[in-house]
Amino acid sequence: MKSVIVVGAGIWGSSLALRLAESGWQVTLVEQHKPGHVRQASAGETRLLRCAHGSDAWYAGLAWQARSGWRRLEERAGERLYHEAGMVWFARTPDGWERASARVLKELGIDCELLDPAEGSRFFPDFRGDDLSFLLWEPHAGVLRARRATQVTAGLAVEAGVRLVRGRAVPVAGDDAPYTNAVEVDGAPLRADRVVWACGAWLPGLFDEVPITVTKQDTVHFAVPSAWSVPETPAWVDYGASAYGHGDVDGVGMKATSDAEGPPYEPEHGPRAVDAGSVEQARSYLRRRFPTLADSPVLFSQVCQYPLTPDAEWVIAEISPGVWLLGGDSGHGFKHAPALAGYVAGVLDGDHEPEPRFGLHDRTPSRGLRTSGQVG
Repeated sequence: MKSVIVVGAGIWGSSLALRLAESGWQVTLVEQHKPGHVRQASAGETRLLRCAHGSDAWYAGLAWQARSGWRRLEERAGERLYHEAGMVWFARTPDGWERASARVLKELGIDCELLDPAEGSRFFPDFRGDDLSFLLWEPHAGVLRARRATQVTAGLAVEAGVRLVRGRAVPVAGDDAPYTNAVEVDGAPLRADRVVWACGAWLPGLFDEVPITVTKQDTVHFAVPSAWSVPETPAWVDYGASAYGHGDVDGVGMKATSDAEGPPYEPEHGPRAVDAGSVEQARSYLRRRFPTLADSPVLFSQVCQYPLTPDAEWVIAEISPGVWLLGGDSGHGFKHAPALAGYVAGVLDGDHEPEPRFGLHDRTPSRGLRTSGQVG
């Protein structure tokens, strides 16, 4: 039986561990805290699921596959993990990122619709769109209950035979290669045929070779009337303003926050309090787009982090024989997890090579895969 150690029980590591266990691998999943712990980027209360990715068809298609994967996961878990409330993109220019997204979605046969800004009133109890060129409507997009989905996925992995080991893992150097297919967990060695390092914001601290930086991302949720709940109101993204959000999910309030990258951040010991400037930035956007919510009180806030590559492409690379790095989710990776797990499992099984875009090479800065068209 083939064996693998997956380091990191965020949504990528847990999804991969589950997929490999169900395909006959002997899997050890290593996590220094607990699956779904609040330091993980995967443990944000919510994440968006959207297929629009500008002109890139690969990610759009993978997100559509992932939607089916989330539905299957829900059936197995017996609980709601994905609210398919739809998503409205606020397009500021007539032929920009949103128009390119619509062309790709239509080529892939993924439902979408271009609407006049006046149609915004059909989606939101209060809406101001006089600065917009059009709306892009994705009816099958929506909101994932991220932290709960991470916990459920890790639990299903254990039920499938994955051995969950608690402890801090570090790589083991080799004599003839930079790293061996072994890890040390709190000083104790573990070895397998393959090792996959899927430890999110901790990855660049372990491997200098990865083109990843980590930034602090503040998320803010506001107390709003019940009419602003999910799925009654859809998710929304303003790519040109690097702003996004959704209605109230699970009683934690309406999310309205910035996707522009924040300052450098250390995920283990960094402060977990949001900045006052982040709250005011979010409130300022509400004042512009949803004026009746401008004075809504903050109900919940949370610090997340983005492990960012300059071009927002992921890292899926073999750094040493049998040793793989999986990271750089850049704020848009969570939704892809069920489908990405299948893709990476195929790489480990030798069915295909990872696409060159995911290699350990120099990256040209680009924002086309993000929901953020502005630099922070």
